[in-house]
Amino acid sequence: MQFSVRTLAVVAALVLGSGAASAASAEKGRKAFVTNGCWQCHGFEGQGSAVTSNGTVLSGTELPLEAFEGFVRGSNRAMPPYREAILSSADLADMYAFLQSVPKPPAVESIQLLK
Repeated sequence: MQFSVRTLAVVAALVLGSGAASAASAEKGRKAFVTNGCWQCHGFEGQGSAVTSNGTVLSGTELPLEAFEGFVRGSNRAMPPYREAILSSADLADMYAFLQSVPKPPAVESIQLLK
């Protein structure tokens, strides 16, 4: 079976295009983070909270996406587990992208006011 260059180009565009369309979105992740109430314990930027003792810092997490999703789905601590029916895997991937997009804070040593 022979394929023309044009046929191969169309197939490649479809395959590559579908991957780009399903890529996680930090913008959507921020909305999902707020809509699902994550900000109440983790702060609007995932920076943690001094108000709640369980408000872990999430921004810049070094957990791989699969581990992050596993924790969110199976948490048995102060945070309730968020099952697929409540929070889709796509939303979780978007939230992960959002948390990865938050810039790291400056090093304490670099803040003049604290010296």
